[in-house]
Amino acid sequence: MLNRFLRLAVVAAILIAFAPPARAQSASLQGYGIVLMHGKLFWPGAFVGDLIAALRAEGAVVATPEMPWSKSRMYDAGYEQAMTEIAAAVARLKAQGAEKIVVAGHSMGANAAIGYAARHGGGLAAVMALSPGHLPETPEMREYTREAVARAKALIAAGKGDEPARFPDRAQGWPYFVTATPRVYLSLFDPDGPAAIPKNAAAMPPVPFLWLVGRSDPIHPRGPGYAYERAAKHPKSRYLEVDAAHVGAPNAARAQLVEWLKSL
Repeated sequence: MLNRFLRLAVVAAILIAFAPPARAQSASLQGYGIVLMHGKLFWPGAFVGDLIAALRAEGAVVATPEMPWSKSRMYDAGYEQAMTEIAAAVARLKAQGAEKIVVAGHSMGANAAIGYAARHGGGLAAVMALSPGHLPETPEMREYTREAVARAKALIAAGKGDEPARFPDRAQGWPYFVTATPRVYLSLFDPDGPAAIPKNAAAMPPVPFLWLVGRSDPIHPRGPGYAYERAAKHPKSRYLEVDAAHVGAPNAARAQLVEWLKSL
């Protein structure tokens, strides 16, 4: 009986010694650092909580900075300052050991992700535009902000560019007013300015680029020709549609987004 037990113990030890190492459950995106920006009027992590959890479960480090269009900040800085804040978030991720940097965002955060890639995309592992929003260059927004943009330019010319004033804004068709300096407002709403998505997409270097849109999102009818196809071609880029609305698309597509990143 003892000899039989010893033989079984030896066999078990051999099997354990030569068994392949167990794959860490959260190793798939280890080394990835992801800056994930929120949309207009919201807060860090808004409407992307399930996606963040899925990314972290795979080993990614996710940063969710509060951007100048958050509910509490609301245009306290302009578009180029937002680029500086993204760069700072990227630097913090690198300091934490991230080797592959992804810049991503939801709604206006997607606009900023594309804008950042247009300026610093050469060092990025990927860009993810999730339910892109804030489209100052579209005919609808040009008409809606025409007088306000002209007034902002006139105030700047008069030396009042840093004095807060009241200006119109719109989020997913909902109109409202904001208080911002003319200089900041113009940086965000000038249809020919730095926040125009198609222009920024066209300036991106070849980098894996994912554009996610819900089929019930107002931007959906614009199709890939609006901005996605203007970006430099990359074999890993993807235009992804899901059955969701503007707010729900990122969480609805979380599995596809994780798998896409793992495929890079």
